[in-house]
Amino acid sequence: MAEHLTLSSGEPQLLEVHDPSDVAEARRIATRVVSGTDFNDVETAHVALVATELTTNLIKHAKGGRLIVRLLQRGTGLGIELMAIDHGPGIRDLAQAMRDGYSTAGSPGTGLGAVKRLTWEFDIHSLQGKGTAVLARLWSGQLRRDSNAGIEYGIVCLPMPGQEVSGDGWRVESLGAKYTCTLVDGLGHGPDAAIPAQAALAIAHEYRDKAPAEIVERAHGALRSTRGAALAVGEIDPASRLVRFCGVGNIAATIINKAGIRHLVSYNGIVGQEARKITEFTYPWSPDSLLIMHSDGLSTHWDLRNYPALMQRHPALIAGVLYRDFSRGRDDITVLAARELADGAF
Repeated sequence: MAEHLTLSSGEPQLLEVHDPSDVAEARRIATRVVSGTDFNDVETAHVALVATELTTNLIKHAKGGRLIVRLLQRGTGLGIELMAIDHGPGIRDLAQAMRDGYSTAGSPGTGLGAVKRLTWEFDIHSLQGKGTAVLARLWSGQLRRDSNAGIEYGIVCLPMPGQEVSGDGWRVESLGAKYTCTLVDGLGHGPDAAIPAQAALAIAHEYRDKAPAEIVERAHGALRSTRGAALAVGEIDPASRLVRFCGVGNIAATIINKAGIRHLVSYNGIVGQEARKITEFTYPWSPDSLLIMHSDGLSTHWDLRNYPALMQRHPALIAGVLYRDFSRGRDDITVLAARELADGAF
């Protein structure tokens, strides 16, 4: 079975970081996320330390820092993802900042170096004047990536400020050498919007071996009794170098590679209510391609060309930076970024 990184239970946790008291809260959130899982005491202590270091760095260096914590599942293994994002001044010299003993704030300066040593997956992007994003993933036990895994991806999926439940949802499914990315935005927000969103995701899972247009067609029928949703399904087929895509409603999708930027076509409508056209389109895919899908909680005015080297970073960091800089702040938001897994990457 290929790699699956999906939310195992509960909602992602977002902490707005403002003062030193938030360090303790970050530790509580992170350890609560892994409580009752296979994480042993030592692994849980590592999770707490990573949360501490990331949050401390946000307080020392950032403006508007946030910590996003979510549980991961890969096969039967569980992990935790912590992503720290900020609007700080950026890191002038990343290599120097990663060295123990380096600090611009009068501290021991062991934060980022310690985080990298304790985590299974670590990545960082920083741009002067825009801010920094740090990704840290820890896994329980002796988990190793399935050799058949062919893509890597990252998610930011958060409810509208003031809400506890998101009306957005997502899935990444694998079937043989193909990978299906589904993103849904239930009409409205909150628990009522989550009902059609979860129903659409259940259809996407049940019919994951079908073409994207058929998945959307089946969801359209299944959501008749709900308020409806925007829905997009993109199937990445690395062997045939194609992406098959079908979308109804305001889910935006883009393929970016060295050849340029291609916006994928979604038709107006509401799945479950009115969808006059359900049509599948085919687009070229290359090993350097990146697929980005997002709900309308994210502005469409982003351009990765304004972020040097971000395309080479982990897709989770790409999703996190877009969320940081282009969230509308008045709706649920989901950003999904996916690409082929580079040889030798974890």
